[in-house]
Amino acid sequence: MKQPLILVACCALTACASSGGHPQDPLEPVNRVVFSFNDKADQYLLKPAAEGYRYITPQPVRTAVGNVFDNLRDVYSLANNALQLEGKKTATDLLRVSVNSTFGLFGLLDIATPMGLPSYKATLGDTFAHYGWKQSSYLVIPLLGPSTVRDGAGVGLSFGYSSGSWVFQENRDAVAATVLYGVGAREKLLGLDDTFSEAALDRYSYMRDGYLQYRNAKVGFTPPASPQNPDDDNIDDLVPDDVPASAPAAAAPPPAASAPLAAAPTP
Repeated sequence: MKQPLILVACCALTACASSGGHPQDPLEPVNRVVFSFNDKADQYLLKPAAEGYRYITPQPVRTAVGNVFDNLRDVYSLANNALQLEGKKTATDLLRVSVNSTFGLFGLLDIATPMGLPSYKATLGDTFAHYGWKQSSYLVIPLLGPSTVRDGAGVGLSFGYSSGSWVFQENRDAVAATVLYGVGAREKLLGLDDTFSEAALDRYSYMRDGYLQYRNAKVGFTPPASPQNPDDDNIDDLVPDDVPASAPAAAAPPPAASAPLAAAPTP
């Protein structure tokens, strides 16, 4: 799956809305305040910026820019798969980065995917889960959106590295790259807003349940059934069979990762 942020958003759109508390959301009062702030920031800042970006930037250019950031995320994924001692995935990430960085003109073109090299996009949160930290409380991060305490511990590193801000020596260039990364991640989610609003009686719980189902399935954690929702949908029934189990991711943004605001990934 090349764009994990869209997958997270789709999971949120198909999840059942909760009628009460959630066992993985002990921080719900604080999370709802941050969610409300993010919603307003998205309404007045991120969404208009994403719409403007789509309007003035041709699709081939947006695809190329997204491919560059995707290539940087593969480097980050490579490091995390290596930490998890996942030999096959590490080798695949290395091949993806090598092919896309050379034949793909520094990542502008995605040559690796048509070659049959899958995109895994492992994050530091996945690494923590691999070594035992599977259960984690839901956490809404300002401007970045849904995450968990486990995933949030590495979201700053993930977002900063995936945006390529570490490449630039000048702060203004680093800020520009970070903004472009966030706006580009948000642009991919345009069109899902109305469907999300119409489907959710409670936007907060709808997004939370979808995100937690996605992340719990990815790290292999089966939470106890919520008393309010004993028949919650299984994420395995929502994700297509051809999506690799290890494909997360702002996207995210952001997370896509961690993705900005209502998008998702934190990695």
